[in-house]
Amino acid sequence: MTKKIIPMLFILFTCMSLQAQDKNAKALLDQVTAKVKSYNTIAIDFKYCLNNTKENINQESKGNVTMKGNQYVLNFMGITKIFDGKKTYTVVPEDEEVTISSFNEKDDNAITPSKMLTFFNIGYRYSMDIIQDVRGRKIQYIKLVPTNAKDQRKEILLGIDVQTKHIYNLIEIGKKGTKTTLTVNSFKTNQPLSKNHFTFAQSKYPNYYINKLD
Repeated sequence: MTKKIIPMLFILFTCMSLQAQDKNAKALLDQVTAKVKSYNTIAIDFKYCLNNTKENINQESKGNVTMKGNQYVLNFMGITKIFDGKKTYTVVPEDEEVTISSFNEKDDNAITPSKMLTFFNIGYRYSMDIIQDVRGRKIQYIKLVPTNAKDQRKEILLGIDVQTKHIYNLIEIGKKGTKTTLTVNSFKTNQPLSKNHFTFAQSKYPNYYINKLD
């Protein structure tokens, strides 16, 4: 989806309270990670908003993703991505093209939907932020600040449902004023899936150009 404090004696006192906050934030993030890993399958419907007031940009899109382990099917902005555990198949109906690429497990920067639910475990400083009431649900926000100075994101606010320990939304604030918000509209778990749910069937795309990258 983190400001420094100033005066003297106050710093010492605040540092103690920040340490407690960090422990609380870490404990909550650990609970979210454990909950995600406990499910056999996860199906999410989400809304994605991109906003930059200076550039007069305001975009909104919807999407959905189904996951099982590291396998997934993602539908977003008219594009379908299927990952069967070894290869990624990107289907673009507008271009009638399918791009096939291998997944490099050693690439730490490779982002997958399953990683999006646990991305916060590495590369961030975090602290407890505000708690909000959203239609009767208590949403606790955790502020995440990237430790890499080259990261173009200023901070991320991760909203977590206190009761379910599910991620409610993720707000990214860029250093150049761009704000992106991903809100989970539906979070279903352990749904029955067909045996071939994460299998790419080339027969469904008879006239498509197949672009094999490796």
